[in-house]
Amino acid sequence: HVQLVESGGGSVQAGGSLKLSCVVSGSIGSDYCMAWFRQAPGKEREGVAGLLSDGDPTYAVSVKGRFTISRDNAKNTVYLQMDSLKPEDTAMYYCAEDSRLYVGGSLIATEYTYWGQGTQVTVS
Repeated sequence: HVQLVESGGGSVQAGGSLKLSCVVSGSIGSDYCMAWFRQAPGKEREGVAGLLSDGDPTYAVSVKGRFTISRDNAKNTVYLQMDSLKPEDTAMYYCAEDSRLYVGGSLIATEYTYWGQGTQVTVS
């Protein structure tokens, strides 16, 4: 079993920045796929950014150029640096993990097995 704990959410004004963290623990292998998703009230969960260690990151069009996903394998932590935030970025942000490496940096929610509880990001 894998546990994911997000942190770093909060309230920020438009144009500001936040950095989310997701610590992965439990039965994880030497490599795994990680991604960030978000869900706003009344909307479907959408993929934001995905990353496999030796692959190129994948970004949603809406965040490309503003958000950066990275990981520190020594700390089993994945980050999402969010810059130039907009009100439409307001959502609950979740990290997700899957050990099946072919998932790669997919932004399809159903391809991920484990999920964190989420951290709220509010941009006004």
